Amino acid sequence: RRAQAVCIPSIHLHMTAATMQVSRKDFEKAQEQLKLLKVDPGNEMKLELYALFKQATEGPCNSPKPGMLDFVKKAKWDAWNSLGNLSQDNARQKYIEVVSSLVSAESAGQKKDAFPEESRQDGYETLLVTTKNNITKIMFNRPDKKNAINHKMYREIIKALEEAGKDDSTIAVITGNGDYYSSGNDLGNFGHTQPGAVEKMAEDGAVLLKEFVGHFIDFPKPLIAVVNGPAIGICVTLLGLCDIVYASDRATFHTPFGQLGQSPEGCSSYLFPKIMGLAKANEILLFNKKLTAAEACAQGLVTEVFPDRTFQKEVWARLEAYASLPKNALAASKQLLRSIDKEKLHAVNSKECEVLKERWLSDECMNALVSFFQRKSKL
Repeated sequence: RRAQAVCIPSIHLHMTAATMQVSRKDFEKAQEQLKLLKVDPGNEMKLELYALFKQATEGPCNSPKPGMLDFVKKAKWDAWNSLGNLSQDNARQKYIEVVSSLVSAESAGQKKDAFPEESRQDGYETLLVTTKNNITKIMFNRPDKKNAINHKMYREIIKALEEAGKDDSTIAVITGNGDYYSSGNDLGNFGHTQPGAVEKMAEDGAVLLKEFVGHFIDFPKPLIAVVNGPAIGICVTLLGLCDIVYASDRATFHTPFGQLGQSPEGCSSYLFPKIMGLAKANEILLFNKKLTAAEACAQGLVTEVFPDRTFQKEVWARLEAYASLPKNALAASKQLLRSIDKEKLHAVNSKECEVLKERWLSDECMNALVSFFQRKSKL
């Protein structure tokens, strides 16, 4: 009997020690897992975990009660004190269970979002418009035409901006599909005009352009350009109306208005001198100077340049962080920043469209376009 009495407690003690060792290991593992969680569990859950951790490592609450006005410390003290005489072993086990449930919930959410809730909007032929993670992405989608903007794309961008301005997204992003951001106006817009219909073409074009640029001026949310490759013409001038411009280091920026007998648009005649100074703006808008991404960034047209190999990954990670900010605060702040110039921008847009209409009707512009199509046909 005596031998039996000694043997049983010894086995019991050995098992208990092993169980405690496993429990401590699991407890330490749970602490590491908690650090790796990507989703914030919320303040209530954080308080529960804090209390269980303190109970597991120090035992029942033994610190003096904080003052009523020390809200954070009081909330922590109340959570710990509410565990009463819960044993350290039980507190460890409870802590492990809570962390395990958070890890499982996040893992299930990740599986569910393996193909995240990217909802593609129908009704577009020249664009890909999607919404994901509070971001509406408007992607030029004529890669075989270097994303040149034809009349249909103009109208579809207007529609996409209208819808993005009203949807639940926090920010909107404009980018291009393929190697080009956009080669600007599809000069086929000018190449199929019937004799005698030039004046109507110019009138209709000016009306469409004014409405198009007006939607950029009035867009209510932060609007970000993600310039994935070369940008030409109107897709460069519109960058002044975007709130942020991120560019790949392989992007270039070119406004060859002089070569085509045309004049600036997109409010660039006002915004470019304001952004980069008159002398630099003159080089770009009058004398067709092409900028590298680094040069455009140095002039203030581009916010930041990224290496092409990491461009998409870095930019979209940053945009997702922006899109998690309070939506209404961002919109209100943008309106404050834009409201000072909004009336002026609309006046500039009207004047630019009026001048462009005159240019389109001029012999000089017609001859420049004919020369362009002749050079193109020889290539």
